[in-house]
Parts: sequence; C-alpha cells; structure tokens
Amino acid sequence: MTLELYELEGCPYCAKVKQKLDELDLEYESHMVPRSHDERTEVKEVSGQTGVPVLVDTDHGVEGMSESDDIVAYLEKTYGQEASA
Repeated sequence: MTLELYELEGCPYCAKVKQKLDELDLEYESHMVPRSHDERTEVKEVSGQTGVPVLVDTDHGVEGMSESDDIVAYLEKTYGQEASA
C-alpha cells in the first residue's frame, strides 16, 4: 500500500481524513506523531511543516499533502466513485 497518513490522536482534522479513507475502503499506514511540534521531525521531513494530518501517496507522486480539506478532496477525486467510473 502506498498511502501513509501522519496523524495525532484526538485530532479532529485527522479524524476527517481517516473517515474519508474508511469511506473509500482504502488501506493506509498510520504514523502517529508526538503531541509536541518540536518532536515532529518525521512529518517535517515529509511535508516541510509540523502540522497534521499529512498524506503521502507514492503511487501518485504525493509526497506530503497537508490540510484536511485538500486531502479529502484529493482522495475523493483520485479514489472516489467518479475516479473508477
């Protein structure tokens, strides 16, 4: 599977993305990030920033998409019903 999600437990923006992933029945690898922004080195290396959620989709060249609304729209466009139709 090429989808990876960097997330924080209890993050409502992350929950929105996870709900879309589940709705589309997509498998993904979850990476829980530390609560402290100072300790989020892994997600910063991927996306250039410390906020979450961040999506990586290596099959489609997405190396670190942030902003939950952008991620949800991307997932719908790339993996939703109209993408497979």
